[in-house]
Amino acid sequence: MTAAANAIAEAGAAGELGSMRHWVFEETIGKFDIDLGDSHVQCSTVGQFQISADLELNYGFDRGSPELIRLVAQRYGGSPEHVVITHGAQEALYLLYCTLLRPGDRVIAFRPGWQQAWQAPQRLGCRVEVMDLAEDFSIDLAELAEVDPSGLRLITVNSPTNPTGRRIRAEEFTALLELAERADAYLVVDEEYLLDLSTSPAVLHDRAISVSSLSKTAGVPGLRVGWMYGPPEVVSACAEYKHLTTISNSVLCEALAADVLRHWDRYERQYQRLTGAGLGLLQEFTARHSDLLRLTPPEGTPFAWLRLLTGGSSMAFARQVLETGVLLMPAETLGTTGGIRISFAREPAVLAEGLARIEGVLTGLTRLTE
Repeated sequence: MTAAANAIAEAGAAGELGSMRHWVFEETIGKFDIDLGDSHVQCSTVGQFQISADLELNYGFDRGSPELIRLVAQRYGGSPEHVVITHGAQEALYLLYCTLLRPGDRVIAFRPGWQQAWQAPQRLGCRVEVMDLAEDFSIDLAELAEVDPSGLRLITVNSPTNPTGRRIRAEEFTALLELAERADAYLVVDEEYLLDLSTSPAVLHDRAISVSSLSKTAGVPGLRVGWMYGPPEVVSACAEYKHLTTISNSVLCEALAADVLRHWDRYERQYQRLTGAGLGLLQEFTARHSDLLRLTPPEGTPFAWLRLLTGGSSMAFARQVLETGVLLMPAETLGTTGGIRISFAREPAVLAEGLARIEGVLTGLTRLTE
């Protein structure tokens, strides 16, 4: 295990970096009425769906309903044998870890990022090497070129990246895939925030596996419907392992998910409307507070990364904002410090109210330093 991975494990055990699970499901629950912390577009409601009242609530299919699999495969421009439907993208990732990894295998992950990428493989007995992104959130290609491929089994990345909002560049993907090929490893790409999945590396490379869902871009995280797209032999092995976990997905949730994909143009228009208006409001807000906040321009995400220039911890700042009834996601829950992830894909009136409350906290901080 690298020094970085050791630091994360030790800090996590001591509660220094914080846990997203604790922050979202324990510390903040019931304390906010404006959610700018979750990374999805504003949620849809049940009344927007169209499904048959005659739907039989049976067990369904372990790989997913044939219609839903076909609709997901279409998003990639591929064929159904590459797809397995899962209980959210989270289960897709976990099935891949359990299927592909064995104790002692090496795994490379990147931070800041989703903590599951290093915590789950560690719990499976793997040696996880966490590489820090550069100041501009790019992957250090020189450092990547020096990685010893021996024993390497899995590389995990996210594009566009949570929480930075940055897309991985073509040359970075090329370097990652070359390393995977040298090591006889797989590259798992979490593409939760990608609208056009036909551009996924998994479409062209048999060493790449894509994971995604409807949670973020369609605003239906409550459906818990996700999937993986990759080499047929890998996804089939994951489907076999799934039988030991959730067996199958809810046929009701899969029917609702199929309805989303049949009307995908409507959801994409909603996404573009909310992100377009919301980003404009956020840019105006951060421009007014450029002495305390620095915006990293998002590259196709419903959230943005704000570097805090306040001098205090981002967790402390998020707690102050929480007192006004607004949820933010502090850097400590994402394996780093000194920043905030803020979601702006909300109805303009909701976002404006949330930003006004945050502004009150910032004004108080300014007064304290005068």
